[in-house]
Amino acid sequence: MGKLFGTDGIRGEANRYPMDAHIAFSVGQAVTYLLKKPRHTTRVIIGKDTRISGYMLEGSLESGITSMGGNPYLVGVLPTPGIAYVTQSMRADAGIVISASHNPYQDNGLKIFSGNGLKLSDEQEERIESLILGNQLPEKVPPTREMGRAYRLEDVHGRYIVFLKNAFPRDLSMEGMKIVLDTANGATYKVAPETFFELGAELEVIHNTPNGLNINDHCGSQHTQDLRERVVETGADIGLAFDGDGDRLIAVDEKGREISGDQVLIICARQLKEKGRLKNDLLISTVMSNLGLKVACKKYGIKHHASKVGDRYVLEDMFRLGAVIGGEEAGHMIFLEHHTTGDGIITAIQLIAAMAETGKPLSELANMMEIYPQKLINVDVKSKPEVSSLPQVMKAIHQVEAELGDNGRVLVRYSGTQNMCRVMVEGPTHEITEKYCHQIADAVKASIG
Repeated sequence: MGKLFGTDGIRGEANRYPMDAHIAFSVGQAVTYLLKKPRHTTRVIIGKDTRISGYMLEGSLESGITSMGGNPYLVGVLPTPGIAYVTQSMRADAGIVISASHNPYQDNGLKIFSGNGLKLSDEQEERIESLILGNQLPEKVPPTREMGRAYRLEDVHGRYIVFLKNAFPRDLSMEGMKIVLDTANGATYKVAPETFFELGAELEVIHNTPNGLNINDHCGSQHTQDLRERVVETGADIGLAFDGDGDRLIAVDEKGREISGDQVLIICARQLKEKGRLKNDLLISTVMSNLGLKVACKKYGIKHHASKVGDRYVLEDMFRLGAVIGGEEAGHMIFLEHHTTGDGIITAIQLIAAMAETGKPLSELANMMEIYPQKLINVDVKSKPEVSSLPQVMKAIHQVEAELGDNGRVLVRYSGTQNMCRVMVEGPTHEITEKYCHQIADAVKASIG
């Protein structure tokens, strides 16, 4: 048994260690124990996406929390940022999300929010791990009379929708705007259509009939072909694709072209700057962002900082450096004026607000940033040693960097949630990036594949 937490909570194949009923029960116990206070019953919100394994994990968490004297509040299917919002608004002690985000239905995961709607720190996760892996929890359970009770919350969807609508300026309207939504058969399948309908948009919704097995299945933010086709066929103004847990957005313009997270960031950051609301004139992205974002920031007088990959690190740097907008190229965006975590629906609302305020179609706004050719190859690996300890890989990296000079860059990093090494190369042409990326990926395969 090794480390439980990765870069985004605990994740793995459902019904197998560590994503089994025993670990979920233990997580419920550990979170409740750590948050115990004298004369106070620990209250924990539990929400999930649409995976079939969510029922098993939900019941296990509920049992673990009540066995340690806490009260779990079950909200059912709700996007991850919705759980963060409910945790905060109910003044609960913690929120636990059962989801594996954009992964297929076979996987599941647990993400934990503190009472202020922020993800747990590394130190807090380590304390939970030590309690579970050190088998310290059985001796800490209270007597029977101090066990907790479970409750089901019925009205959270409506509350969350009101919260989302408040992120759209009251002097603007979506009336007359055609939107195609792809909810990935996931956690946004109810709240996203209702939110945009109530804001006045004309909607077509695809992939919103979850059955427990079809979440992210050739749909959502990682599979936008159906969405792109429907946008063109229906003459829509914009297409919006969410991932399984609703914290990520990929947009499609009226011509059926996918708009990257980096492009959404610069569009929204420039609008904030125009309105004098871009705090410190600063935008936070990650080291995976396209080189074109840095160039566009310079052009529009916006300062740019690149964080480590992962929305928790983006958020840490936003707090540390005093930024109100940050995000990842893959579609996680944080708008601190509205929420403490990435929210795909809020991101969509901010993007549509920029279109309404400028009167420009999304294709024109997206042209604010030139995208440098980029190639990403995911290599399955058997282990994750330090990249710097792999001579063959380092030799390939140094050769490519020398060839590219100032006209590109190389990034090689491991996935935080899968046994995978991500090799990314940017350069002046697609041919060059393709060639160099395969060169490094082959070295990774030969070394640890």
